[in-house]
Formats: sequence, structure tokens, C-alpha cells
Amino acid sequence: ARPDVTVDIYERLPVPFGLVRFGVAPDHPEVKNVINTFTQTARHERCSFYGNVNVGKDLSVTELQEAYHAVVLSYGAEGNRRMGVPGEDLSGVYSAKDFVGWYNGLPSCRELGPDLSCETAVILGQGNVALDVARVLLSPIDLLKKTDITQPALEVLEESRVRRVLIVGRRGPTQIAGTVKEVREMVNLPNTRPDMLASDFEGVKEALKDLPRPRKRLTELMLKTAMETPGEKEHERREKASRVWGLRFYRSPVEILADPERSSRTAGIRLAVNKLEGSGEGARAVLTGEMEDVSCGLIISSIGYKSLSIDPSVPFDSHRAIVPNNMGRIQEAPGLYCSGWLKTGPTGVIATTLNNSFDTARSVLEDMDSGTLNTSAAKPGSQSINALLENRGVKPVTFSEWEKIDSEEVRRGAAIGKPREKLLTVEEMLQVAGK
Repeated sequence: ARPDVTVDIYERLPVPFGLVRFGVAPDHPEVKNVINTFTQTARHERCSFYGNVNVGKDLSVTELQEAYHAVVLSYGAEGNRRMGVPGEDLSGVYSAKDFVGWYNGLPSCRELGPDLSCETAVILGQGNVALDVARVLLSPIDLLKKTDITQPALEVLEESRVRRVLIVGRRGPTQIAGTVKEVREMVNLPNTRPDMLASDFEGVKEALKDLPRPRKRLTELMLKTAMETPGEKEHERREKASRVWGLRFYRSPVEILADPERSSRTAGIRLAVNKLEGSGEGARAVLTGEMEDVSCGLIISSIGYKSLSIDPSVPFDSHRAIVPNNMGRIQEAPGLYCSGWLKTGPTGVIATTLNNSFDTARSVLEDMDSGTLNTSAAKPGSQSINALLENRGVKPVTFSEWEKIDSEEVRRGAAIGKPREKLLTVEEMLQVAGK
């Protein structure tokens, strides 16, 4: 939009693309196509990428502000929301964020080594991430072998004894956070059959007429899966299936139950049975006093991500886990902006975040035009930052050096029939980048 602006991107890892690389499910390659747009931007003559720079540790935000007219924080939500129930630190309990990071090759999750030797897994939360995890746990290995899932994860999944996955939510079918595409993928997943409770769907058919169209389609799909007698072909498919998945509604975790013989391990979960007060998006789950225990050796908590504070100089609302802002302008901090989940909290899909980033960019441009952002004095930009990093022994990875990593990953993948085989440690990434 402005030919007089240059943009420098600082990224903690040596590789770009953040959540698209490390968050999107390996069997959703089409969702990763946004990388092509990112790459065009990164190759633009007025844009530079500096990977392997940890802002908040290698550099302070104040130092960036001294070097640039405007600084946009867009580092997402890397913290976990805790369940806050007894037993959540037992072995066999994982956060979805770490589990997804493990199978997607996020260096910090490499050592996770989840134990998949049990028959039943319970996933808490019913968003798309929960559905991704369920699908990866139950997908035929031959399907996963053609994706960019990491080789170590593939080996663990190949040995997995998990045959049943329950996806648990505290509210009802009309409040599920997942989208119709992801639920349909579960319904059609080869060698699996659905297992739903008819009681979870009481009164849902009557509520259909008042639902907005996307929500209506999603609810109809679940109703059909749960309540209708399948046709001959589908019946035959379900009969042959050796793996089972089910959505469980109106349930909240109360306690993770320890194995009586191995007290550090999980053996099950105690769920409180809820009823709803109110309807639609605003419905609240209220406890009925009834409890239910489910035996399982694997529990994955997918109840949400949260942003963390990057630097004491940046205002942070720890209750809402966001940087307080107005249209991306960080309050009480002129020249500082934010975008993405740091700005809004962890909601929406890639397209939502894309539009949200356009709003922040618009705010920056408006502030330049109105003079709120003073651009009259020259600023050194990357020149002074590079000098600081050199003094501190930090070696930034440029975009062309990332492309060396990229082509090495693609080469390794091609050798085993995959789109890519990711490098799993920062050390190896730096080595391949020539650092």
C-alpha cells in the first residue's frame, strides 16, 4: 500500500509460517496453500525475514521500537489453558497444543513421546483441533504416510493400540466449536464407525429451524450420524470398522483418575454431567450433580490456547490473555500494534486471522497518514538490530537460507514418498541453513 515502507519480520524459529507449519493437520495440505502467499510477500524487495531471533530474549521490544517507526506483535498464543482439575499432571495427560506440535515437528515438542498403548483416548474440547487429533489417532497409517507428519510420530502411531476416541464437550450439539468439514471427515474416516448417545440429541431436531445456516448443516450432519439407521452400504462399512469415535456432550472434567497400581499414570476421567441454561451461543453449562467415570489411558486437553506476555514493557491483560488494543493499536503504547490471536484471543480460522491482520495494517497506515505515528525522523531499522544481534552472538536466518532448509526437507520427503520430511531440531535447521 505504501512504496515508502519497508517491513522486517522477526521469528523465534529458523523457519517461517508458524501455525500453518506447526498447527495445521498433516492431512490438510490444501489449508497450507496460504504459504504460497506468505512466500510471495517474503520475497518482496521491501520485506526481509530474520529467523532464529527470539524477541523478549535476544532482543527487547524497546530495542525494536528504537530501531523502527512501528512494531507489530503477532506471535500468537503458545500457552495452554489448564483444566484446573486434580490429576491433570499425571502421565498420559497431554495438551492438544503439545500433541499437535509433536506430530507436526515443532522442535520444543520433539521429546513428548506420547504413550499410545491404551485402547481408549478421551479428548476434552470439540473444536477443530480436537477433531484433528481424533482423526490423526484413528487414521489408517497408509493415509498418514503420504503426508508431512514426522517420521517419529508415524512410528509411534503405527504401534498405537488406541481403538476408541471420545471427543467430550461441556455444552450440547448446537454449541460444538468444530466446523462441518471437520465433522464430516470424522464421519467418513475409513475403518471407523461413530458411537453417539441418542440422549445427547434430545430436543435438537426441534431447535434446527432457528439455527443459522452453517450451524444448521453441522447439526443435521450430527443428528443423521447419531440417530438415523444407516443405508446398506454404510451399515456394511461400519460393521467392518475396527475403530470407534464418538462425540459426548454435556460433560465437564472433574478429576483425572490415577491407576491404582501405577499411581503416577492416568487410568480414567471423572466427568460431571451438565444441563444447559439458555440457548444458542450464549447457553451456559450448569452442573446436575450427576457424575460419570470413563476408563482411558490417554487424555488430551483441547480446551484452548492462550497468549503469553513477551516483554514487561508491553501492556498485557493476563485475565483475558491478550494485549489490550483498539483495532490493533496497543493501548498506552504509541507505535506498538498487535495482530492475530494475541489481539483477539484464540478464535476463528486462518481466514478470520487474515482479515484481522488487514485491520491492524489499516490502523498503521491511518496513523502514518494522520501523523499520530511520527515518521519524520529517520530510523535505522534492521541495520542497528543486526549489529546488536552480532554482538550477542545471535545468527539470524534469512529467507533464502530458509529456502535451503525447505529444499532439504522436500528432498528427504521425496525419498520416502512424502511431500516433505521436516527437520526436527533448531541445531539441524541452522546446520542446513549454513549457520
